[in-house]
Amino acid sequence: MSRPVHFEIFADDTQRAANFFSSVFGWQINSWGEGDAYLMCSTSASEGDMGIDGAIAKRDTNYPQAVINAIDVASVDEYCEKIIAAGGTITVPKMAVPTMGWVAYFTDTEGNTHGLWQTDPNAA
Repeated sequence: MSRPVHFEIFADDTQRAANFFSSVFGWQINSWGEGDAYLMCSTSASEGDMGIDGAIAKRDTNYPQAVINAIDVASVDEYCEKIIAAGGTITVPKMAVPTMGWVAYFTDTEGNTHGLWQTDPNAA
């Protein structure tokens, strides 16, 4: 069974959003890569806590004003085919997150956007 494993909160001002979630919920937030376009969020106080971690990302035209959950799958390609067959659409095609895995975004039959995540340390 595939489960949500990562969330993304899109923001016009990622530092302002990071300050909000850090001060309200105590999340630990750190830059991933250069600058503040993508900030990783750790939401647990200790290992084994229930929940998932995620990120705050700079909003752009590819992503709606929403929170997107990424669902862990064995194969992004396979699930893209299943999504299309079930009436969904692929909104952002499969792309590599180097040394981590593959990601794609889709819209379900109700117009909601979700992500697919496939772990692969060889992704390039």
